[in-house]
Amino acid sequence: MYQFSRAIYRELAPEVLEAPGGSANRRAVLAACEAACDRLASDPHYFARPTRTLFREIRIYFPLERQRRVYSVIERHMELAGGYVDRALAEGRAPDGSATKCRASTRGGRPCRREPLPGLEHCPSHRHLAEVPRIAA
Repeated sequence: MYQFSRAIYRELAPEVLEAPGGSANRRAVLAACEAACDRLASDPHYFARPTRTLFREIRIYFPLERQRRVYSVIERHMELAGGYVDRALAEGRAPDGSATKCRASTRGGRPCRREPLPGLEHCPSHRHLAEVPRIAA
């Protein structure tokens, strides 16, 4: 996900409004980009609107007339990152290349350490927790 966060930052960095005497604004934009991409990779199911979240966090660092471009850059790169995460999960691996883990918890409250079934988010022991698509009547 490093590539996606850095791509957003590289494209937007020249337009960041600088604070007097430092580069704190650029560092804040970079940190926000990295945090958003990390969250998208670690918890894609509960990060509903990554583009909107990142834009709201960094829009204060850009002039008003450039904010439409900032949003479109973020949107394009987050769609690419989301597609990458979706492909990785469909192949049974995490976005960082490691094997995925079951999303369920054991009776003791610890995360399950087993690998999920192909195409599912749960292992054989917890497959009953998988969401079943509803068929319209």
